[in-house]
Amino acid sequence: MLSNDPTGPHGSISPRILLVDDDPNLLVVLSERLTADGFDVATARDGREALRRLATGWPDLLIIDMMMPRLDGLSLAREIKARADLPIIVLSAIDAGDSKADVLDEIAEDYITKPYHYPELRARVNRVLRRLGDRVPRRSLVLGPQVVLELHRRQAIVSGGAVQLTPTESRLLYALVANLGHVVTTETLLARGWAETEDADPSYVWVTMRRLRTKLEPDPNHPAHLLTVRGVGYRLVSIDQPDEAAEWALDRPVDPVP
Repeated sequence: MLSNDPTGPHGSISPRILLVDDDPNLLVVLSERLTADGFDVATARDGREALRRLATGWPDLLIIDMMMPRLDGLSLAREIKARADLPIIVLSAIDAGDSKADVLDEIAEDYITKPYHYPELRARVNRVLRRLGDRVPRRSLVLGPQVVLELHRRQAIVSGGAVQLTPTESRLLYALVANLGHVVTTETLLARGWAETEDADPSYVWVTMRRLRTKLEPDPNHPAHLLTVRGVGYRLVSIDQPDEAAEWALDRPVDPVP
């Protein structure tokens, strides 16, 4: 049974995975391999069963199929996100580039195409868990008097109001928070946000950063937190950290990349 602790750590205990697929053979084989690699695995044969399992406790990660009876994977993922910000990896036979990009932007941390290669799937599971559980603590990060990031809930508190973040926006912010005060290259952010998107280009990062500034910055045209380092990448600044204030002052914010 899944634990009822929504903030269970990924350290000394086994990470909990809920595997949702209507293929019984895949459920058996994949759950056995994940269990052998140290994961605590529960399974569900469709979206309805998955929601019943979520009512008894939250996993650390879900792996879901897109094409399922009764409740398809996209509808299930949207329902999950309405309840809790649980990371999702899509495992699907659908291999359309645009579809994958849309799913990654809206609801998923990663997208794996069937037939899958297990070592790659395991590596991606570990990468998502590390990114969400280890490098960024499950706590709020105060960027300034009006901006607080709550990435474990995929939201920010801006001027006292909650602002929801998309999975892509969260992925970019995770990379920036993990390197707080330091430059993260555009190439790194592109790989983090659109690893599974064919023909992704730097404009994806530029557009998303503009959108994030609109959501997070009190004055998006004069950003105080999401700073551009022209020709290199971006830097996230917390103005409430005096120890790093001198370092940040050496690199004044510049205009956004066009």
